[in-house]
Amino acid sequence: MALSERLSNYLARKAIPYRQINIQPAENLDAAVIASGRSQSEFVRASLLIDLNGVVMAVHRFDSALDPDAVSRFTERRLQPLTARQTSHLFADCQPGFVPPLGAPWDLPVILDEDVASAEQVIFTGGSDDTLVSMDGRSLRLALAGARSGHIVIRGQGSEKAAGLTLEEVADRLQKLYRLPPMPALALRILRLTADNNATARQLAELIEFDPSLTAQILRYARSALFNYPGKIHSVQEAVTRVLGFDRVAHIALGIASVRAFDVPRDGALGMDNFWRHSLYCAFLTQGLAEASGRDKGLGYLCGLLHNFGLLLVGHLFPAEFDELNALRETNPDASMHALEQEVFGHSAEPDILAVGHGAIGGILHRLWQLPEPVIKAAGMHQHPGYRGDHEDYVWLVQLANALLKEQGVGDEFNPDDTAGLSAALGLSPAAVERVQQDVARVASDLDVLASSLAR
Repeated sequence: MALSERLSNYLARKAIPYRQINIQPAENLDAAVIASGRSQSEFVRASLLIDLNGVVMAVHRFDSALDPDAVSRFTERRLQPLTARQTSHLFADCQPGFVPPLGAPWDLPVILDEDVASAEQVIFTGGSDDTLVSMDGRSLRLALAGARSGHIVIRGQGSEKAAGLTLEEVADRLQKLYRLPPMPALALRILRLTADNNATARQLAELIEFDPSLTAQILRYARSALFNYPGKIHSVQEAVTRVLGFDRVAHIALGIASVRAFDVPRDGALGMDNFWRHSLYCAFLTQGLAEASGRDKGLGYLCGLLHNFGLLLVGHLFPAEFDELNALRETNPDASMHALEQEVFGHSAEPDILAVGHGAIGGILHRLWQLPEPVIKAAGMHQHPGYRGDHEDYVWLVQLANALLKEQGVGDEFNPDDTAGLSAALGLSPAAVERVQQDVARVASDLDVLASSLAR
């Protein structure tokens, strides 16, 4: 457990005080932040850029992303990200992915985001997978002496702003610049029906039966081994009254009908096949966790089912970027979705909009579609560890479900999460969580079959 040699020598030579924090070895910087037990808002990191004139290090908050236009204006250079191979060569005394955000030890010029320049305390990687460095603001400024400071980031994850835009402003720009898909008419009618406390199973069945394809999918769902109903199901109304119940039929029908708004490829880690698999597993797991923790299981199911619609909207509006993100997800399983999204969208036509992440974009869509507030928050904030705020318990339920699914290789993210902390926040014992996991594991093969049928 040691700092990189160059970093250690530099800090000693300059007599800059710091505190070394030892952690369990982490697979990547995201995992190191989690392993530290500290808030990601305390961390700073380095982004490395290059042009014909050489390499520049940009230092910014861990929960922010560089704004390429702002960097270009600030430096008057057209800088591009350094490749992993170039980075490894330059930082030979550091482990891959663990670059300390100090340029002087490697003779690199530094540009510094103004938010970091005024920080009172920061944490950053020491260059290895098991070592972090903590510094007060004065020490950091000494270590970064000579760095140029300015506004160079999009504050996407961990904040509700992107390049100074609120989420409301992002939503407004999305609607002005792009034709956001309206909620399909059938989905809208189902949503309105669910808002009516006097709605009946017959009304729901009649609405669904207007659509032969949706009818077939609901009947297939009710007849599946997931529910072990011993008799025969001949109609949607029987599926509602005998097997599934009003809420479950309404929610799955709403999900199926809503997905029709998007044109997204089936293949790949983020394609429609895996989208449905992830969504169904998350819905069942979130429902079980909600029930075990005394929360509304139907609402939990809907939050889990619809939480990842932002990916579909990204794929629908930005097919080229989505294809690139899909390919990167396949080849970089240890990277966070946040990191991959910044890599892809940082150079897109609208980096300030897309940098908020697919979760926030999904939340914006759900608000436009007037879905329930917990569903909006679960979608919008599921990428934000440590979220506190409105409907936080449903956000935590989805986050916990996703964390548990990662362990089974289900979903679009595989770096570790704080499952123990999320469970405790929800008042769930390890035994209770294990029981819910076992319940879902028993029907896993049936969920896979159902997901495959829904993706067609």
